[in-house]
Amino acid sequence: MIFENVGHITNKEEFTEKILVYIRLVEVLAERENISIPKVSIPSVDLIKEMKDMGVIHSKEDLTLLKKTTAGNYDRFLSAVSFHLTHQQLYGNQLDKLSNKKRKELQKKEAKSHKPKMVDFFAGAGGLSCGFTQAGFKVCFANDFEEVCVRTYRYNHPELSSDKVLKEDIRKIVSNIGDFVKENVDIVVGGPPCQGFSSANQQRIIDDPRNELYKYYIEAIKRICPKFVVMENVRGMLSVANQVVEDYKAIQIQKEGKEYTYDVAYRLLNSVNFGVAQSRERLIYIAIRNDISEIKHITPEVVFHEIEKSCENNQQYNLRAALEYIKPLEAPRIKGMTETDDEKTGMKIGINKYDSCGNTYLKSINQGQVMPYVFNHKARYCSDVNYEIFQRLDQGEDATNPKIADIMPYAHRNGIFKDKYFKLYADKPCRTITAHMKMDCLSHIHPYQVRSLTPREAARVQSFPDDYLFLGAYLKTYMQIGNAVPVLMAKQIATIIKKYI
Repeated sequence: MIFENVGHITNKEEFTEKILVYIRLVEVLAERENISIPKVSIPSVDLIKEMKDMGVIHSKEDLTLLKKTTAGNYDRFLSAVSFHLTHQQLYGNQLDKLSNKKRKELQKKEAKSHKPKMVDFFAGAGGLSCGFTQAGFKVCFANDFEEVCVRTYRYNHPELSSDKVLKEDIRKIVSNIGDFVKENVDIVVGGPPCQGFSSANQQRIIDDPRNELYKYYIEAIKRICPKFVVMENVRGMLSVANQVVEDYKAIQIQKEGKEYTYDVAYRLLNSVNFGVAQSRERLIYIAIRNDISEIKHITPEVVFHEIEKSCENNQQYNLRAALEYIKPLEAPRIKGMTETDDEKTGMKIGINKYDSCGNTYLKSINQGQVMPYVFNHKARYCSDVNYEIFQRLDQGEDATNPKIADIMPYAHRNGIFKDKYFKLYADKPCRTITAHMKMDCLSHIHPYQVRSLTPREAARVQSFPDDYLFLGAYLKTYMQIGNAVPVLMAKQIATIIKKYI
């Protein structure tokens, strides 16, 4: 379920956010069609039934509490629900993600499918899951510790019931993982955080306490016993790659009278080769259970060879491809305006007046679908000094450029942070989108507009489809996007593996 009824909400902020998302989804399409939404203050029987189906209320008696909870948006919400009911043809399935009833119908249909099953640990906002589901997998369980990531994941994966997307520390669930994962799983995926790579002790760096979560990921594999494992991490993990291989090869699982082991290999792969408009290196491990290797006559090396071979026909894209067919914006110049929507600086949910498949890159990430909305396309606040720096720099220039020496606020740190400011090249793949963008975005200056990249532009660079809505506070959307695996990269890896399941 996406909604807890108003009488039992555990997170008022989350409840309110989804109410506002519903309102905006209705208002935006009405605005596009130039239709006024009549004001409704007293709900009809049909309207009450629809809100019950959504899960917002349990009965008519909950309306008083709903009015109190939604404050000044109560009449606006009633009006939006009423308008949707009378214009359902206009909206199609655009609001289904915000209906408990519609989600349950989808989940029942998905449960009957024979798609290969996957589990996603450290799922974040769902980049790996998005790519794998596009390739024809179905998620049976996902887990992350960040509340806002879980919120985004649940919204964008309506085919999976919310209780199967768990906000919890993996250390607390591994011992009873069978309570959450009851199916035979085809593949486990995830990117456990590993931070202990700078240690001078080269003996088993992977055992550094800072890499504890990786150990729990391995333990989860032992308990689930999937046919395949995909683990992704940062390039820095190369220093311990052989130690990781040792850990996988040490896995021995006794199950139903059989012993299972794993063969594993790794490659450093760049997302640009997967048709992603970004140069982003990720270390990918693929492990295969011994019985599958024998039956299918494959090894992880063979799978990697097929993945790399499949990339040879991919078109390579530059940043410009990701930035086309989206509204130009101006940066807000007043502090505290980042969460405020307007026409000039952008909106969390706005009208898409452009062709969502206007070039081959957008057609690829949007899978040929027409998107009526544009999500998370909101420019970030820009100070007077930064605005001047953004204007002076040309593409490819950074903080050390003499053009900005007289106003550069971090000149004394140029030796360490020379790319504190960096204006992106339009005609090259984008530099890596990182979670650090939540801090200031100065390292990702738009190549031809005086501002940094918006969350939606960063999401496009990460190859998320345009209808993937990131929930939560504005700055946290950058974190969610920057931590994700590029969707098209995940999809292509999944497509090759799926052949053997």
